[in-house]
Amino acid sequence: MKKVAIIGGGASGLTCAIFCTKKNVHVDLFEQNSKCAKKILVSGNGRCNITNKNLSSDDYFCQNPSFMEFALKEFGFDAFERFCQSIGLLLDAKDDGRVYPLSNEAKSVASLLLGHAKSLGVNIHTDTKIKDIKKLLGEYDSVVIATGSEAAPHLGGNRDGLEFAEVFGHNIIPTYPSLVQLHLNSNIVKKMSGAKTEGEVSLLINNKKELTCNGDILFSDYGVSGFAVLDISQGASVALAEGIHVSISINLLPAFNAQKLSNHINKMSELDPKITIFEILIGLIPSKIVSGILEELDILHSTCGNEIGIKLSKKIVNQILNWRFDVSDTHGFRHSEVAGGGVDTAEINPKTFESLKQKNIYFCGEVLDVVGRRGGYNFAFAWASGYLAAKHITRD
Repeated sequence: MKKVAIIGGGASGLTCAIFCTKKNVHVDLFEQNSKCAKKILVSGNGRCNITNKNLSSDDYFCQNPSFMEFALKEFGFDAFERFCQSIGLLLDAKDDGRVYPLSNEAKSVASLLLGHAKSLGVNIHTDTKIKDIKKLLGEYDSVVIATGSEAAPHLGGNRDGLEFAEVFGHNIIPTYPSLVQLHLNSNIVKKMSGAKTEGEVSLLINNKKELTCNGDILFSDYGVSGFAVLDISQGASVALAEGIHVSISINLLPAFNAQKLSNHINKMSELDPKITIFEILIGLIPSKIVSGILEELDILHSTCGNEIGIKLSKKIVNQILNWRFDVSDTHGFRHSEVAGGGVDTAEINPKTFESLKQKNIYFCGEVLDVVGRRGGYNFAFAWASGYLAAKHITRD
């Protein structure tokens, strides 16, 4: 009987373990934490955006863009759904392509995966940190490195997999936090901390607009977060790591154009000359953010409608629709959902996930230089890579 060691009890490691054991391979899974699937448990705010129906390599960032294509095709949504059904996990696909467990609970995903792995006979060793990768390879027919990345160290994120890869001469693409909050060079944001709104965020690299995303925006002491920010963070993080100037533009009212917003301010001023600019704006935007805008523009809250001329109105409108901030940093690996960079995929077989530098060593999931957009794409790659590694390991 073949013996396989899997390092890491996350999405890709558990998937690989299950498919290996189904083919009568002896599997020892080593997890450094006291329990497996910790990242699954906290994903999607406890709901677990488990995959996406619309999978494409365009949804991923990688030095080798075509690397993911075979995996996403071989173990796409339909194959994954069949797998989930086989372990009793039913899925709920949303109109935008995002997929959640029907239970709407991440813990059901973790529980069913672990329960199925154990029932098949996977030997799970928790609180076990592997230090000597060459020794492990000498004891097993194959070793799967599914250790994840440096993201979320409080959940066990680390560089172990990258260090194992270096032992076998693999090139490591520099890592960076992704799906992460951004730090802004602004004292105003501290005063808006806790304020949340829906809007549009554009990423500017060297003052050139690269990407625009819609969603919620949350101001904090250090800067800004929210889904719109997470969605642009990958490009921001890469540029910051390269020392390139990064800024963002926030449009607080994307449903308005400049003319429409100016007309509204002017109309309210005419209807009630004594209404203040603060009162006009809190009808559109959260009050904390209004205070930030007025402070930034050095306009008194008490400025009345009859004092708001065309020039001042234009100034306010521009700030609301195109509020620029310089980005100084990301909020770091501690707060990032995933990490970019990792083991160079040019040195990995895209159909088997076996190392091209060391026979019988496999790399799966986030340890590789593959990072997806928000929306279930990172889990999708984890499931697919774990499946393909198992398929090759268990070949006749």
